[in-house]
Amino acid sequence: MRILISNDDGIEAEGINKLRVSLQEDHELFVVAPDRERSATGHKITMDRPLRVKERIYPGSKTIGWAVDGTPADCVKLGLEALLPAPPDLVISGINFGPNLGTDVLYSGTVSATIEGIINGVPAVAVSLASFEYCDFSDTGMFIKKLVAKLGQEITKNTKNSLLNINMPPCRPRGIKVTRLGQRRYINIFDKRIDPRGKVYFWMGGEPFDLDEKDPDTDVWAVREGYISITPLHFDFTDHGFISSLKTMMKKLEGEPG
Repeated sequence: MRILISNDDGIEAEGINKLRVSLQEDHELFVVAPDRERSATGHKITMDRPLRVKERIYPGSKTIGWAVDGTPADCVKLGLEALLPAPPDLVISGINFGPNLGTDVLYSGTVSATIEGIINGVPAVAVSLASFEYCDFSDTGMFIKKLVAKLGQEITKNTKNSLLNINMPPCRPRGIKVTRLGQRRYINIFDKRIDPRGKVYFWMGGEPFDLDEKDPDTDVWAVREGYISITPLHFDFTDHGFISSLKTMMKKLEGEPG
């Protein structure tokens, strides 16, 4: 398969390079990734300046790479429209250092890279190692290698409008769970501080608070219990169940005198 890989941790990050090594023997790989960490950039794209691209050489490998001074979404868009010689069969973003669970996906550069893929009609997979402490990315890389080898054709056929968001537990997995997004919020988000000149500033941080952490159908529960979580996502934010009621409401509004 021809695969475009990207991330939000930067082209030199260990995760993306373990992913590259795990796939390069069996697939035609192209790496288009940020030149430095671009975590939590969401689906931001760069329109106020030109994008700079630098070719990345991987000694002893046929893989072609480019470092881009932009966001993950920039990287995939640029790869698909300008850098790759032909459209890829699959976009894979990762391996991210840290989880992308629940509503975190709305902020995630890792997930946004894959959304850019499906916007352009290319099936996509986001993969994260759900740990904030150093872990070996090798097991995650081997899992993705196995997934693509055994299910690559099925994934590309069935994920034209959806992506797969995969979160690996930091321990040896107990199995695989197909999940939905959990409801995650953050508490104690801002730390108010005073600088040396007496001016107030705020440092954003926060701790995750999972509203449905005991629900075994959620990605949060699955990873906490040591399972690999795989969640199908799409970018259609339309509340289809509300459309009919909203139409009725609007008819009432139109019927009122101006």
